[in-house]
Amino acid sequence: MSGRPGPTADKPPRADTTKETGTPGTGTASTTPNASRTARVGPLARGALLRWLVLALAVGVWQLAARAHGSVYFPPPGRIARHAYDLWFSGPVGHLFLTDAAVDNILPSLGRMAAGFALAAVAGVALGIAVGRSRRAYALCNPVLQFARAVPPPALVPVFVVVLDFGTQMQVASIAFSAVWPVLINTAEGARNVDPLRLEVATVLRLTAFERLWLLLLPSALPRIFAGLRLSLSLSLILMVFSELLPGTANGIGFTLTDAQSRSDLLTVWAALVLLGALGYLLNTGLLAVEKRLIGSGRPT
Repeated sequence: MSGRPGPTADKPPRADTTKETGTPGTGTASTTPNASRTARVGPLARGALLRWLVLALAVGVWQLAARAHGSVYFPPPGRIARHAYDLWFSGPVGHLFLTDAAVDNILPSLGRMAAGFALAAVAGVALGIAVGRSRRAYALCNPVLQFARAVPPPALVPVFVVVLDFGTQMQVASIAFSAVWPVLINTAEGARNVDPLRLEVATVLRLTAFERLWLLLLPSALPRIFAGLRLSLSLSLILMVFSELLPGTANGIGFTLTDAQSRSDLLTVWAALVLLGALGYLLNTGLLAVEKRLIGSGRPT
């Protein structure tokens, strides 16, 4: 008689799953977030390093070319940086290292640009949502919006000079009116492109108009809104400088440019140009940080 297999018969070895999946408290499970965080930080650090290397290379080429040329019209960046520091950033600690020239010229320019940009952002988002929610309103307003967007912003400054005369009021109005169109058009496009299924769900849930705006329309339109805000920020900086180049202006970065040009102070002219480039970069970087904070970095704009 053939006996039944005993308990000691060969059986397939049981797989030890603890090595692959890990258990709470083991090294595998606890090091996974650290490993993913390190994997993310590595490419970011390399990208930042490459960007700074490219900037340093460009400045080095500029320095060598300016020294080789030896022209008074093309000073090296080292002299420009020293002059900008002495002119604007060598003040006391209590004034955040700002000199009287910086307080009298840089801060008023930033104030005008901030006021115009804020008005353009608020008006553009509000009108864009209102126009984008209705197909009929969008169809009626779209030709006017496209016409207004096509008008070069500096061409409108003489109109505001006639209507409002010279001064801060004219400068802020010209900045706001010219910078509002990218925000308005992009917001309207974002509001129009809301998923119809979400609108049906909102109808089924009987959401109020405010709940639809806050929970559905604004989140869906945020990527397009920030795309318009970045364009408007650049336009605001350009219009701020242009409005300060006009006669009757008593301060500002644009006034510094024209005043230095009239005195043939080329170092101040170059310092003002470098300052404008640095301000544009810093403002755009700050807006990108806000965008990343609100909608993340994975959604296209």
